[in-house]
Amino acid sequence: MNRTRRLLVALLLVASSGLALATLTFDAVKSRFKPSDSLILDRNGELLQRVRTDMSVRRGRWVALADVSPALREALLFSEDKRFYEHSGVDWRAVSAAAWGNLWNSKTRGASTITMQLAGLLDDDLKRSAGGRSLIQKIDQTVSAKLIERSWRKDQILEAYLNLVPFRGELVGVDALSQTLFGKAAHGLVMDEAAVAAALVRSPNAKPAQLSQRACAVFKMMQAPHASSASNASIQTDCEGLDLIVIGALQRKAFDASEGIAPHVAQQLARSAKAHSATTLRTSLRAPLQRFALQTLQQHLRELQGRHVEDGAIVVLDNASGQVLAWVGSSGDLSGAAEVDGVTALRQPGSTLKPFLYAQALAERRLTAASLLDDASTQIQTGDGLYIPQNYDRHFKGWVSARTALAASLNVPAVRTLVMVSPDAFQKQLVSLGLPLKDGGDYYGFSLALGSADVSLLNLSNAYRALANGGRYSATSLTLKPAAPLRQVLDPRAAFIVGDILADPMARARTFGTDSVLATRFWSAVKTGTSKDMRDNWAVGYSQAYTVGVWVGNASGAPMWDVSGTTGAAPVWAAVMNYLHQTQSSRAPQVPLGVVQMPVRFISNAGQALIEAARVEWFIRGTEQPVFAMNGGAASATVRGRQARITAPSSGTVIALDPDIPPKRQLVAFKAEGMDLRWFMDGKTFGRGPSAQWAPWPGKHVIQLVSAGGAKLDEIRLEVRGAVVRRSESTAFSPLAIPGASPATH
Repeated sequence: MNRTRRLLVALLLVASSGLALATLTFDAVKSRFKPSDSLILDRNGELLQRVRTDMSVRRGRWVALADVSPALREALLFSEDKRFYEHSGVDWRAVSAAAWGNLWNSKTRGASTITMQLAGLLDDDLKRSAGGRSLIQKIDQTVSAKLIERSWRKDQILEAYLNLVPFRGELVGVDALSQTLFGKAAHGLVMDEAAVAAALVRSPNAKPAQLSQRACAVFKMMQAPHASSASNASIQTDCEGLDLIVIGALQRKAFDASEGIAPHVAQQLARSAKAHSATTLRTSLRAPLQRFALQTLQQHLRELQGRHVEDGAIVVLDNASGQVLAWVGSSGDLSGAAEVDGVTALRQPGSTLKPFLYAQALAERRLTAASLLDDASTQIQTGDGLYIPQNYDRHFKGWVSARTALAASLNVPAVRTLVMVSPDAFQKQLVSLGLPLKDGGDYYGFSLALGSADVSLLNLSNAYRALANGGRYSATSLTLKPAAPLRQVLDPRAAFIVGDILADPMARARTFGTDSVLATRFWSAVKTGTSKDMRDNWAVGYSQAYTVGVWVGNASGAPMWDVSGTTGAAPVWAAVMNYLHQTQSSRAPQVPLGVVQMPVRFISNAGQALIEAARVEWFIRGTEQPVFAMNGGAASATVRGRQARITAPSSGTVIALDPDIPPKRQLVAFKAEGMDLRWFMDGKTFGRGPSAQWAPWPGKHVIQLVSAGGAKLDEIRLEVRGAVVRRSESTAFSPLAIPGASPATH
């Protein structure tokens, strides 16, 4: 009685389970199917990269039944379910032909139809254990198969089975099987390969010899309807050949974890794919451009063989949206470290930081594009000793205009410009442009003008994109999401003038010649750079619509041999730019408000020899002047007083007050270079001329140097710490020394 009751309860549970499975539609099963790989597509849906994101199982894409080889469909039916199109879920003829014990024997599957197997694949409760299925599971499987047949078509059942059936090891589904073991799509499997695949369904973990034997049996069943007694010998020969197919398939590893032309983009997006369970990700890239950029980089690096350079990277940005159009992280097979992403790796950018330095100096009215700078040997006193900058070619050009100094990439004038701007202010400007400089300007010192900080190609290129956008910055994007709003981080007038300089082939002629690889048939602005010991070579520039950045070097950091700005990254930059503008024009930016043109001429201190040829120059309104001359060995190179600067104390000085020292003995002395100067403390005048004194008071203060006409020439910031000073003058000694503090007098 108790046994009967338990059986009734079990049958009720089976019925409820079967009903639950019956509600599962074919479309629901297909929609919840998740491949183990994510596909990275370009903006138009073209495949860029396939990358594995699920390491627990190997599934390919869902394959429609029409895209499965007819040979494989036939092999599976012969092997697993000969009367698949005749029965309604259970093959009762097979059941009646077998003994009752054999029907429920866990070691055989002779009467288990494809539909019954599919039920076991769809319901975790029906999965076969090591000891076989229980009686309840077998009944449930039979009921479920009948219910599936009532609501699914035969083609849907077979399609779902082919995509869900496990084959060998981690392989699940026909796509993973065909790609991994045979290196082809499912529609390409021929008869002998199909026989091996069908054998794997029945014996997924069999040894090669057993698998060959089982495949041969399937192959003969497939041949039997078409074979005559005279062809038995050829059938046997084909079966012998199956041994080689089985061995080759089991050893094959063709279905790599990742393959395509954008592996580093896949790395960037793989984490997002996991988080959102996405199997297809569409990027902002253009596949033809990505392919061309990769091929161009590899071809150029092959041409540089013998110069100890094997790595490179390219990034292309859309100026308007910030979307990435091409991302080549390495040279691929040419590299010994192809996994390193050269687009995001931090490297020293060399002279490619100079445009932002000159833009800042122009914006602060410390220079104009026609201002004269002395390109001569110099020694700059620093806290660590003397800093002696050198030019790339170890030669000095004498007095040159700021236009020539930037375009020809002269180092000494750049350092002189940084002295005016200050490393700390320049560091802040670079950070506002998206460059990841974690340390303050004092950490880098004056070498920051020559690119001593580490930046990535992506961030550097995006900073140049800000120049292309008139000094407006926004983040980049690898997807087609709406563009981030641009924000002004650099004076648009200065950005325009710097762009005009970088687009001027005559201005760069002193270093690069008049017909260098940097010259394009359309408007473009470009700057090259080489880091210390030739470890990194860069070319970054922009046109009206695009910004292109190229890095060439070694992922290991090893120096290159005889690779210059025009032989390293520049040819790749030019090739990509020309590709982008095959049919697209590029025009110079519109002149922003507040920028004017004026004819200028340059004369020496003797009034005879020309320093540079006369030309028409761009100026920020209010800084223009017609003549730039040498007076007594110094350059009267800007509007009167424009080059004036505060020489002491340095910006960021912290002053510690001693309450026992009379105020008159704690005066701070300020010194400056220039004429007709006025000193302002927190907006109020406190001195005139090249020097001034001030009685310090606790707090943070802003000191400005202003010309007689009211133009700000320089600015520093100080902090005064300490208690309120006592008014007694009976004692006198120096201010207290605290960490980071400077004396109150110099």
